Amino acid sequence: MTKRLILIAALLTLVCAAPASAKYRVGIGEQKPEVFASPAWQSLKLKRIRYLVPWDFNRQRFQRDEVNHFMSLARSTGQDVLVTFTARRGCYVNGRYKKTKGCRAPSYTKYRKAFNTFDKRYPWVRTYSAWNEVNHKSQPTFKSPGRAAGYYNVLRKYAKSRKMRVMAADILDTSNMERYLTAFKRRAKGSPRLWGLHNYGDVNRRRTSYTTRMLRSVPGELWLTETGGIVKLSPSFKRSPSRAASRTKGLFKLVRSYDTKRRGFRSKITRLFVYSWFGEAKSARFDAGLVNPDGSPRKAFNVFRTNVRNHR
Repeated sequence: MTKRLILIAALLTLVCAAPASAKYRVGIGEQKPEVFASPAWQSLKLKRIRYLVPWDFNRQRFQRDEVNHFMSLARSTGQDVLVTFTARRGCYVNGRYKKTKGCRAPSYTKYRKAFNTFDKRYPWVRTYSAWNEVNHKSQPTFKSPGRAAGYYNVLRKYAKSRKMRVMAADILDTSNMERYLTAFKRRAKGSPRLWGLHNYGDVNRRRTSYTTRMLRSVPGELWLTETGGIVKLSPSFKRSPSRAASRTKGLFKLVRSYDTKRRGFRSKITRLFVYSWFGEAKSARFDAGLVNPDGSPRKAFNVFRTNVRNHR
């Protein structure tokens, strides 16, 4: 009888443990369409990818063609694409955002028109982030949380009729995060239940402070929309593929700690997108690639592969 009870208890443990290993889902963030032909990427059988789209993508033909090429490949490989609108190209130069007319934040009318154009071309997209890294100086929303909330308000009106999910603030873990988030929430309509965080600082400095604060501040789900071990970021992090692998391992440990709602928290981590797939040349200022520019795996790739098996 005792042996039978022990066996039953063991089976119940396995049944209860199985869902825990599949609570969050994993994808990557990548701008290069070559990712879809990468044997290493194909071997992972991932189903999710994050793609940045300039809000005015339709302005120039080369840009339209570029977006169309990526989106077509994404659909043909069965990807659930998190489309994130972002600033016009070339507006952030040498650490400063241009104040020229072409680089100003679009009006809500222009933003709505741009979204409708994109939606008409890609009606199969079901997840959107209204604006990328809203609290960073590389974006025209840097000092305007009201503007960022306004873009979210535009997209949320389409959510029900289009059967799509819209992310509210997609924010970076920097010192202005909480102040920006407070102002954003005052202006965001409805009750947003999906939020985004780029927690590079926490992951690469081996801390959890900003991730924890975000989880305590926002209700619903938190997606780590841009995260991962940094290979190089001048001048803060010297080039080190080994350190990037170690930090990638720490990332998954962090996520496993917060993929269920904990006491005192208002949300939980349900998805993460590691950025990026392809690395850069050694001379580049920023590099967080899982593989080298030629597609050969780095140490971080092996860590990533081990940790995504039950989270596709």
